[in-house]
Amino acid sequence: MNYQKIVDELTMKMFAFDAGDPMRIQHLMKVHRFAQMIARAEGLDDHARFVLECAAVVHDIGIHPAEQKYGRSNGKLQEQEGPTAARPLLTELGLEAGDIDRICYLVGHHHTYEGIDGADYQILVEADFLVNLYEDGIGPEAIRHAREKIFRTAAGIRLCDLLYGSRYQRPAAPQA
Repeated sequence: MNYQKIVDELTMKMFAFDAGDPMRIQHLMKVHRFAQMIARAEGLDDHARFVLECAAVVHDIGIHPAEQKYGRSNGKLQEQEGPTAARPLLTELGLEAGDIDRICYLVGHHHTYEGIDGADYQILVEADFLVNLYEDGIGPEAIRHAREKIFRTAAGIRLCDLLYGSRYQRPAAPQA
């Protein structure tokens, strides 16, 4: 199985799913790339990285269905609607049932920050945070809180520090 080809095909399917919404498409690309970088740095094997990358590509697939159904798309509604929307795309690409189940689980939990049960889940949450902190214009205190409470991987912490360090780190006390 050529994992990269499948991830590329899934990405194109998500472009079609989100057609006309460049913000969503660019968001998924950024989350995917951060997830890929963290996974490589953390030493995930090829199969685990493949599952994670697929989850990163489709992680927000529940936004448009939630908006159509409820007129809004908060994190819980995204989690609720996402797996149902993701499963047909993943099945169409011929992914194994266990992989589809795990990807749908990750999609259905990517805004749930307690009970993280694997490196793939942790990395997806961190990658989404790295992007959302920027896209949502989050302030220094909230960035500091996220870094302390959410980030657990060495690679994710390093990326958070590189992206946002000067925004949330307090200057050193002056020497007397």
